[in-house]
Amino acid sequence: MANQSLPRRSLLAGLTLAPLLGACSSSDPFASNPAATGSGTSGAGGPVTVGSANFPESEIIGELYAQALEAKGRTVQRRMQIGAREVYLSALAEGSIDLIAEYTGNLLGYYDKSATPTGADEVAEALAAALPAEFALLDIAQAEDKDSYNVTAEFSTKHGITSLADLAGYPGTLRIGGNPELAQRDYGPGLVGLTRVYGVPAERMAFTPISDGGGPLTIRALAKGDVDLANIFSTTPAIKEQGFVTLEDPKHLITPQNVVPLVAKAKLDDDLASAINAVQRVLTTDDLLAMNGRNAGDEKAQPRQIAADWLKSKGLV
Repeated sequence: MANQSLPRRSLLAGLTLAPLLGACSSSDPFASNPAATGSGTSGAGGPVTVGSANFPESEIIGELYAQALEAKGRTVQRRMQIGAREVYLSALAEGSIDLIAEYTGNLLGYYDKSATPTGADEVAEALAAALPAEFALLDIAQAEDKDSYNVTAEFSTKHGITSLADLAGYPGTLRIGGNPELAQRDYGPGLVGLTRVYGVPAERMAFTPISDGGGPLTIRALAKGDVDLANIFSTTPAIKEQGFVTLEDPKHLITPQNVVPLVAKAKLDDDLASAINAVQRVLTTDDLLAMNGRNAGDEKAQPRQIAADWLKSKGLV
């Protein structure tokens, strides 16, 4: 669970980025914080295009945002499953999307590859400072979904591997599966980080790109032994269902990853901030696990229905 002083850091992000909304009077420590307001451009108050990355959880959160805005009378367009961070941040910059759910630590790593914060508060503060001027952050949620490296219980027991720190001593070629961008990313859980932070020799890593965001194909590859190590998001129910061992990360290669809305300032106004922050105020890690389970499990519920049910259960629509 996220550090409970995160809302204070969300306020810092707002202070860094833009003027503030009126102060919130709630005594709830997780109440919506003052957030960045719009820049006063003609785009504010108009239709909003909500995007998502190319994995189900991102689309589910995108639907939470889209439907919360629609419930307030806002016209919403959707561009879901548009790609990895490198793709959707370009889309946000060029204006083909206006709003997307992000994750604090990896977003910080994208914009500041030399960043060293490891605590949730510090990551949030550094992210506010590193963010491009044309973007703004809204409130940071309790909900967290981190990249995690996983092995099977059999592999862990056989080789005595329970931590990323153990990987450097693995005698053979380590077969790794995950999203294609991990092969090139030099921040967060990218393979470069495994070498830089944990000393895993690059020549002893064999990477298999699997383009499903740590989903069923990645799960199957690890379970069947096609890969030894797989990058899977921590809110994936299959980690527990399959009995995988999530490797410890004592040197904090993977930083806190709390859900945070990233929005183009030109589209930001009080009504948008209020609708989205209402979602952020009550979204938890357990909620992500439950919603992901509905999507990936036997029910195979679609993101739009999952989001509608959750918003109704929280009294937001």
